[in-house]
Amino acid sequence: MTRAAAPRMEPLPIAEWADEERELLRGNMARADRYLTGAADAPPVPSILGLFARHPRLSAPWLAFSGTLLDDGTLDPRDREMLILRVGHRTGCRYQWAQHVGMARAAGLEPGQIAALREDVEAGSWSERDRDILRAADQLVDGHTIDDALWERLAGRFDERRLLELLFVVGAYVCLAMVLNSVGLEPAAGPAADAVPDPAPATGPSGTSAQ
Repeated sequence: MTRAAAPRMEPLPIAEWADEERELLRGNMARADRYLTGAADAPPVPSILGLFARHPRLSAPWLAFSGTLLDDGTLDPRDREMLILRVGHRTGCRYQWAQHVGMARAAGLEPGQIAALREDVEAGSWSERDRDILRAADQLVDGHTIDDALWERLAGRFDERRLLELLFVVGAYVCLAMVLNSVGLEPAAGPAADAVPDPAPATGPSGTSAQ
C-alpha cells in the first residue's frame, strides 16, 4: 500500500472559487466556517477545503456529517481522536494524522500516548478499555468488522449510540484517508507531517503481521 508519489489533484486556489462553491461549503461544519467567510481577515483556507471546493455538492454533505462526528457526537473526544489517529496511522494518511495530533492533545492524550498509537496495540501501558478501542479500529481496518468477543466487551462499555458512532468514525476516516492518499494531499510542513512516513502493515486477527 503506497500513497500517490506526487499530488494528482491540487486544491482549488481560493482566487478561483466561485460564490457558489463558498456558499455550498458554508454552514456545514462550524470549525470550517471561519475559513469560508470571504472576509479579508479570514484565515488561509486549509488545503482540504480547497480540495472539497472542486466538488462542493458532494463535499458539503460530507462536511456536515464530519461536523456531527467532531462537534456533536456522543463519543468522548479522547476516544474519537484515538480512533482517528489510529486510522491515520494504519492507512498511512499523513494529512489526517497531522490535522488530528493537536486535536488529540486538546482531548487529553499525552505526547507519549499519541506516539504509542503508531505501535503494537498489545504493547505499552494502555488500559484494557483503551486497548479495546484501538483493537476495534484495527479490526475494522483489517477485516471490516468487529469480532464477537471484542463486540461483547465494547457493548459492556458503550451504549448503542456510542457503538454506532465508533463504527462511523472509523469508517468515515478510512474513507477520507483513501481520498486524501489517492489525490496526494499532503499536510503543511512541520513535525506532525512527518509522524507517519509509511502505512502500517496489515495485521491478522491475532494482531500479527499478515505480510
